[in-house]
Amino acid sequence: FYIRGVDYQPGGSSGISANRDPLSDPDICARDISLFQELGINTIRIYSVNPDLNHDVCMSLLASAGIYLVLDVNSPLPNKHLNRYEPWTSYNIDYLGNVFKVVEQFSYYNNTLGFFAGNEIVNDVTSAKNSPIYVKAVVRDIKMYIEYNSPRPIPVGYSAADDLMYRMPFSEYLECYNENPAESVDFYGVNSYQWCGEQTFYTSGYNILADDYSDYTRPVFFSEYGCNEVLPRRFEEVKSLYSSDMIDVFSGGLVYEFTQEPNNYGLVEVLPSGDVRLLPDFIQLQKQFESLQDLDISSQVASSMRKNVKDMQQRLKTQKSIQPTCQAAYRNIDTSKGVPQSLAEDLIEMGVEVTKGKYVPLTEDQLTSKFKVFEPNG
Repeated sequence: FYIRGVDYQPGGSSGISANRDPLSDPDICARDISLFQELGINTIRIYSVNPDLNHDVCMSLLASAGIYLVLDVNSPLPNKHLNRYEPWTSYNIDYLGNVFKVVEQFSYYNNTLGFFAGNEIVNDVTSAKNSPIYVKAVVRDIKMYIEYNSPRPIPVGYSAADDLMYRMPFSEYLECYNENPAESVDFYGVNSYQWCGEQTFYTSGYNILADDYSDYTRPVFFSEYGCNEVLPRRFEEVKSLYSSDMIDVFSGGLVYEFTQEPNNYGLVEVLPSGDVRLLPDFIQLQKQFESLQDLDISSQVASSMRKNVKDMQQRLKTQKSIQPTCQAAYRNIDTSKGVPQSLAEDLIEMGVEVTKGKYVPLTEDQLTSKFKVFEPNG
């Protein structure tokens, strides 16, 4: 599966509260999903939701449009995210209870593609010293919760800052396990902003990224991309990402981001009335997606898969799994204390109380947006 998508969090970190989140208002969802269809995407990423709200209509609308969701389980609200500098203070029953509510509710929608256990938690010296083992613990806890309580297996992964100090060692640490396979991520997302303006596969360093992950045993994709140092954005990296240079290593990616926020990465501007103005970046990204050739799955990817099979068979001659066993140490990150013991065994065994997500019949009104959409020229 090749992700062709956008990151979606209208209102930024303030777009979630006790009363609203990106999937709680069916009218807003209808407006934006119609634009997702115009753009030609198959996946969105949402950074935070409130599991106490009802998401059935919006998830049904996404499913009816053939669009998948990759969902972060943390939120900026109090007690609902890991403190990257002192994670032992936030890794507790209240935090895990909210994480499991999100997982339980969204497990029941078939178009939930995966869960991010964290986003850029390791991004400097202090967080690299204190957080890695706790990220691994949260991955393990979510995977164990899904195994015990969810109606189907759903992948759990992590979204990493593209920081050369930490990206590779942390991805290797999250890939490995010793005794419990649940301690290994199912996928790895890279937030990459290195292709700025006019670049190529080589001048951008995409060739190094592809080489870095060429033997990674888990799917890798861009969980954010779209440098805005040169405006308007041309999105020429799209052609590379879905070309023979990368499709046997990277499974596509998500452009940052759909709505215009103060950091100026938007594809659309939401007006005070709720109407939407398309920005030049929307038109340019749409053109890039439309210009993509069909992926050469049969020859390009199949030949890589055959090579992978040989590598896996070779690996299994000397170890119990294709995934590596954990090393004693990883450069630039501290894993010496080992993964903390789970605090969630009772929650996993009993399950959490939350309204399970379900698809609902959609009316003509719900399938129609009442808002106006303006071209960039008005």
